[in-house]
Amino acid sequence: MDIKNMKNYLYWLFCQFELITCSYLMEPWEKVLFYTFNITMLFMVLYTAYIYVPIHISTAFQFCLHLFGNQHENAVSIVK
Repeated sequence: MDIKNMKNYLYWLFCQFELITCSYLMEPWEKVLFYTFNITMLFMVLYTAYIYVPIHISTAFQFCLHLFGNQHENAVSIVK
């Protein structure tokens, strides 16, 4: 794919985004606030997903292993 076509495609996507969010009607200072808020929220969601999703997946995997009988023996049962 050529650079000019990629540039036109990205510009088209940005125009679609502005149409969907109606941000083309905003004044420049409003756009700055709007985009800053949206980018901040996006980064917060991505960071939260990066931190917490693997923990939840690991916990769910361990729970499923426990349900299907692949249990780790604890120290108390080994001593008895």
